[in-house]
Amino acid sequence: MPFTYSRIVRFQDTDAAGVVYFANVLAICHEAYEASLIASGINLKAFFSNPNVAIPIVHATVNFYRPMFCGDELAIQLNPQQLAENEFEIAYQIFSKEVADRFAAKAITKHVCIDTTTRTRQHLSEEVMQWLGQF
Repeated sequence: MPFTYSRIVRFQDTDAAGVVYFANVLAICHEAYEASLIASGINLKAFFSNPNVAIPIVHATVNFYRPMFCGDELAIQLNPQQLAENEFEIAYQIFSKEVADRFAAKAITKHVCIDTTTRTRQHLSEEVMQWLGQF
């Protein structure tokens, strides 16, 4: 079952045409990712400031299906999947609550776990594995 994050589009998310700026969709997806970590009991400060391990995004894609405007209520469904012992991807489906039966956008982010000193891949932590296991 996917994790769902709710958010209202803010003016700062939009461009001169009044629609969500393309890069901000990934920022909104990352908010959903962080919310899912919190909901799983993961301490964000410790998770993102770990001096030994980092989990950078190595690939991202976004497809747009309808515009999103300031004031729109969004539901972002997040569904992570382990790809290997050291990587996972997250599929996002973004709906406007006003038009719930249609996607506004879909995105994917791919993450790889690395040692921060050597920059080599390492196994995902037990904490991340538990988070992935919820989905």
